[in-house]
Amino acid sequence: LDEPQLPLPMNRETHLPQVYCAILRTVMLNAMNMPLDRVYIDVGPGKCDCALHVATVLQNFLTIPVITTRNRDNEGFGYPICRSNLPLIEKLRAITQGVQSCEPSPDYPPSVPTAGFWGVPPRDFALLSLFPDSTHVYGWSRCMENKTPADMELESSYNPAVPTVFFAQSFCAKTALAKHLAERHPKGLYVDCDVNAGSSVRAKIEAFLELSRNTSPVPTASTDNGGPGDDHATG
Repeated sequence: LDEPQLPLPMNRETHLPQVYCAILRTVMLNAMNMPLDRVYIDVGPGKCDCALHVATVLQNFLTIPVITTRNRDNEGFGYPICRSNLPLIEKLRAITQGVQSCEPSPDYPPSVPTAGFWGVPPRDFALLSLFPDSTHVYGWSRCMENKTPADMELESSYNPAVPTVFFAQSFCAKTALAKHLAERHPKGLYVDCDVNAGSSVRAKIEAFLELSRNTSPVPTASTDNGGPGDDHATG
């Protein structure tokens, strides 16, 4: 429900404030307008407090069961998609679809990273087309593939040798962590956007990646080889 499923404008969603996480507003728009049997919504540390409040609103408006969960799983399944050479859009699509399965991701061979995308899957996946295929994925998206959404150590991991865009949806609590890590990263850029990625956001990312390509040495080996401590610089 957190991806656009209906050809409806966002302003059709009136139960939440307009100044609110676009992903959760999308959840509300879908839930109120789709024929559903029940809704499961994670409200624990693997998601956010905002989801808890959205669950309350849904419970008050829907006649179907709205079941809250708290995913505290700590057994990692690995994240080969995050380190693969798939186009970034395909990476994030595969990761988001992977939550429907209890199986680990296919064992893609790791690539040498030339860029990093840290954060949550954006509402506007078109944003991801700006990145090279050799972009590695970090942040909560990596936690999603690892099936440990509340793993703060993994979520806070990054590769300091790779130019990285730290992304969060506007009005999301994760903007605080994204901005903090971007300021600590020697080659980091903090970006947030709301419903769609506008021209200014796209231009900022394009300029950052282009400048990074022109000033960074060509990597000869991956320093992102599987564990949080291998590409971690937040302690």
